[in-house]
Amino acid sequence: MADNILTLFTSIGLSEQKAKETLKNEVLSGALKEAVIQAQRVNGPSGVDKAMGTLLYSMVCRLKDSKRLAFLSDCIAQKKICTELQLAAALDFVKGHPEDPISQKEFDEACGVGVVITPEQIEDAVESVIKKHKEQLLEERYRFNMGLLMGEARSALKWADGKVIKNEVDVQVLHLLGPKTEADLEKKPKAQKAKGPENDVKVKKEETIANGDANFVEGQSLMEQLRGEALKFHKPGENYKTEGYVVTPKTMELLKKHMEFTGGQIRTRFPPEPNGILHIGHAKAINFNFGYAKANNGICFLRYDDTNPEKEEEKYFTAIKDMVEWLGYTPYDVTHASDNFQKLYDLAVDLIRRGHAYVCHQKGEELKGHNVPPSPWRDRPVEESLVLFERMKKGMFAEGDATLRMKMVMEDGKMDPVAYRIKYTPHHRTGDQWCIYPTYDYTHCLCDSIENITHSLCTKEFQARRSSYYWLCNALDLYCPVQWEYGRLNLTYTVVSKRKIIKLVETGVVRDWDDPRLFTLTALRRRGFPPEAINNFCARVGVTVSQTTTEPHLLESCVRDVLNDTAPRAMAVLEPLKVTITNLPKGTKMDVRVPNFPANEAKGSHTVPFTHTIFIEQSDFREGMEKGYKRLTPEQPVGLRHAGYVISVQKVVKDSQGKVVELEVTCCSSETAEKPKAFIHWVSQPLVCEVRLYERLFLHKHPEDPSVVPNGFLSDINPNSLQVISNALVDTSVKGAKVLDKFQFERVGYFSLDPDSTTNKLVFNRTVTFKEDPGKI
Repeated sequence: MADNILTLFTSIGLSEQKAKETLKNEVLSGALKEAVIQAQRVNGPSGVDKAMGTLLYSMVCRLKDSKRLAFLSDCIAQKKICTELQLAAALDFVKGHPEDPISQKEFDEACGVGVVITPEQIEDAVESVIKKHKEQLLEERYRFNMGLLMGEARSALKWADGKVIKNEVDVQVLHLLGPKTEADLEKKPKAQKAKGPENDVKVKKEETIANGDANFVEGQSLMEQLRGEALKFHKPGENYKTEGYVVTPKTMELLKKHMEFTGGQIRTRFPPEPNGILHIGHAKAINFNFGYAKANNGICFLRYDDTNPEKEEEKYFTAIKDMVEWLGYTPYDVTHASDNFQKLYDLAVDLIRRGHAYVCHQKGEELKGHNVPPSPWRDRPVEESLVLFERMKKGMFAEGDATLRMKMVMEDGKMDPVAYRIKYTPHHRTGDQWCIYPTYDYTHCLCDSIENITHSLCTKEFQARRSSYYWLCNALDLYCPVQWEYGRLNLTYTVVSKRKIIKLVETGVVRDWDDPRLFTLTALRRRGFPPEAINNFCARVGVTVSQTTTEPHLLESCVRDVLNDTAPRAMAVLEPLKVTITNLPKGTKMDVRVPNFPANEAKGSHTVPFTHTIFIEQSDFREGMEKGYKRLTPEQPVGLRHAGYVISVQKVVKDSQGKVVELEVTCCSSETAEKPKAFIHWVSQPLVCEVRLYERLFLHKHPEDPSVVPNGFLSDINPNSLQVISNALVDTSVKGAKVLDKFQFERVGYFSLDPDSTTNKLVFNRTVTFKEDPGKI
């Protein structure tokens, strides 16, 4: 039998090796055999030549809808489809017209059937294009982009043979320019590539997004990346055109109703589980879901996937919505999976009736993993499963004694995923109305369908669930959205797992979910990260399918970019050294004007007092001169920022241990003094405040990697991740600041007011330093 098929395949021009390789693929060889036999019915047993055989082979390799195989085989056999160009158009046409019958007239027009392009037409078209570019051709000669001529000629003659056009272009260019000279043969010097910002994330020019392409253009905003042709997503209502989408006899009718309901509007959703706080990875998901809808005049739902009452708490519902809004997005509507509990139950009953689900008594532990043996209850009668499912609903089984499973195999090989399980836990919204709860695999696609979602955007790990997503919607004859996957965002030097963050909180390593050393969104907000910076970071990482692991200092760079333009300046001294200006009377007090943004003084200013006692940083003074040190020493004066004075040391005052505790200096106007080598910041009559300085929480890039940290992530804690300075000094301009107000403390860094602040004492978190340090965040 195999020898007969091998002979059949070689008879249409396949080499013996290619034919044998094809036979190894049961689906492909079956389709090719059917196509060849269909063509032989039209042309006779020996009527399929090599050219026709090549087209048949190409067709079966690329055809997704097998019911069109006979139709396309006939078109190739009848020589309606004679070129690869026509075949590509034919495949596109049948993909876009899944309903029967196919209009032969529309098909013929779309595929150029019967169109004959004469040599004279090709000659005229090429001549016209060359005439258009003649001046530039004569100037650039063979350095001219000949592909442009080819492209324009092919546009004018869509169904012409590309090889014939190229030959004609070559002939006419040679006639115009003559043979290549030595100058033509010299290599064109390569243009120097402009260097991008050092911190830009390296992203491949082209990344595949699930079943389409996304071209990430460096420097584009997220909105620009998500708009238009940047993503090859399907248009609303054209779900059936995407790769892998399953078309059923009901598909087109359901899509028509869907379009009538939505009016062709893009609809997305962000579906978090309300059992923890969102982290930096969720920021990309929020930007992707809400951003894609916003960029294309659509709507996005915030839908809580609240199907596990054991882990859900009110604080998580509230925090999730707060974070979405903090990032600048307003949900079209806030919905819950639990809104649909009754409908989901009714659909589960329908699924059993259709023979696609059954009640199983394997224990939960037995169902874990991917090597689950076939259930002995898989073939139990429908009526029996209906009765048992009703008993599950009424609480007549103990937890774990029964589940509802779907009769399907997922892409990763997992067999018969669970649709419902028993949990005797009151639900946050429905109380004790239910004791059975649906799983993600069952709930997610059905809620998408109920809400008429057009684009179900999810991270790459859910690709293995795409086939089950489509299967369930189609098994119930419901509208089926399209699932698209993108790469999740990961950061080094952190953990984002809810379980691990809880461990960090419980063991006292961090205070809570919003501890500024974490990368939860609440923690980043508390630390002072502006939401615009996080959105810009997501844009810089780009919309790609590849898993992205990024250094935290790249996020920090985005934070600096925003705060440099938005955080007003103030002066603060973290480790104060008292300085007495001896040539100013004790009662001296002057107001010094400090611009809020020195680069743009039109943005306002504030005043700070200047008296005969000021405080500077201890590090801004050294007793002895050292090479390269430009700040204050007994031999070297310095300027005071904004004050218009230069100070010179007269006396160094020390305590009994020899520590410098005070400097006595004299001052003179900076206009009359020799220009100092440096200007330092200072404070006078300041506020006492607490300052918290943060370093990375973990010592290693990958604290969860056992090969790097064999004793687990809790053994990798950086003991210097938090330094608290209780008696820092800050100028009075910050008095009256509100929680989360941000400032640039000149020469020190960017800081944000912490919620722990009181009227008696302000508390500042260092958001980021001025200089990038890959080892710090």
